[in-house]
Amino acid sequence: MATVEVKTEITGNVWKVQTTAGSEVAEGDVLVILESMKMEIPVMAPEDGVVKSVHVEEGGVVTEGETVVVLEA
Repeated sequence: MATVEVKTEITGNVWKVQTTAGSEVAEGDVLVILESMKMEIPVMAPEDGVVKSVHVEEGGVVTEGETVVVLEA
């Protein structure tokens, strides 16, 4: 199995975490929702897999390129 790091494309606040470690996800599933400039930006699974770890929590702040979730694909 390959490890896939899911990274942010923008800097923003973590509005909602929609997954937990051990969850099975499909390509396109929303893992985390960020809030930036009053907009909600979903961070989606790039491929099918199992969530190995979640590196953010609701209310936190992330920067562009930061790893938010690690998948086992």
